[in-house]
Amino acid sequence: MAPKSQPPYRADHVGSLLRPEKLLRARDDHARGEIGDDRLREVEDESVREVVRMQEEVGLRSATDGEFRRASWHMDFIYQLGGVSKVQDELTVTFHNDQGDIEFTPSGLRIADRIRFERPIFAEAFTFLRQTVTQNTPKLTIPSPSMVHYRGGSASIDPQVYPDQEEFWADLSAAYAAQIRALGELGCTYLQLDDTSLAYLNDPGQRGMLDERGDDSDQLHVRYIRQMNAALADRPEGMNVTTHMCRGNFRSSWVARGGYDYVAEELFNELDVDGFFLEFDDERSGGFEPLRFVPEGKYVVLGLVTTKRGELESKDELKRRIEQASRHIPLEQLCLSPQCGFSSTFEGNDLTYDEQVAKLRLIVETAQEVWG
Repeated sequence: MAPKSQPPYRADHVGSLLRPEKLLRARDDHARGEIGDDRLREVEDESVREVVRMQEEVGLRSATDGEFRRASWHMDFIYQLGGVSKVQDELTVTFHNDQGDIEFTPSGLRIADRIRFERPIFAEAFTFLRQTVTQNTPKLTIPSPSMVHYRGGSASIDPQVYPDQEEFWADLSAAYAAQIRALGELGCTYLQLDDTSLAYLNDPGQRGMLDERGDDSDQLHVRYIRQMNAALADRPEGMNVTTHMCRGNFRSSWVARGGYDYVAEELFNELDVDGFFLEFDDERSGGFEPLRFVPEGKYVVLGLVTTKRGELESKDELKRRIEQASRHIPLEQLCLSPQCGFSSTFEGNDLTYDEQVAKLRLIVETAQEVWG
């Protein structure tokens, strides 16, 4: 089978990587005022160079900056959109793991002005990444438009600013479209829209929560897909776009469960992306049956290697599961990756740097043996 020349690649990864100790220490020192902005930037730059080199050495064809300049995979972006205000609210998110539950109280948001594009977000970070890679395709990850809405829902939108919420959706997609055009001008050819909402909506518990706060969970995935498509409608020629969907990833814990069945038909047939990074590392994600809806020409990146623990998967087991998936979608349309990032927030998941590298290398080796 011929190698893929365009993203997503046969062996790929989601985006975030474990922050090195020196970077975490520098962030703490910066927060206490012990080092300045320039010194923090030096440590960030050095850390990004090292992690790009690691990705190239293990044989990946894409490279991210590990999201090393962010505290959170999504909020660092969302708070830079014009019209979005950061607020302290009462929202508590419960993450689950084998040992119990973790309560996480993130900062909330309020749409207190018209949503607008003010400047390219993550422009400097991407430019540095593009200049740092020597052979890999630089990949940038940003949260999807739906993440601006899912956190607080309609209640987070000031009705005096948007008496008609159709205007909110139009402004949101327009701001994203401008961001995507700006990234194209910076040379971005591999963009990923990270989206937990479309995976969360498969969980009846999550849909019930949305209905209680006044959002129509039955149609929300249709709305989100429509707005993502509006944002992508004029994307630059030559830009490959994927989306990644998971059910929560914070300190090796998760939020939601449920297969992709609820959103699959609309998602795979209507969302105008080149590939779908899907979480499939345990039974919470359901079976591969929903992949039968994926049309010809689109790719599914099977997230079979977990980032939530350090134990290394069996190559034979990975091949067996790829074969199972290929009963519902041609093998030619499949790729392999971890199920999520290794460090969606700066805290990171519960595994070591060496275990992370071993998992990435396993993905590359398995993909070479499966697809050639």
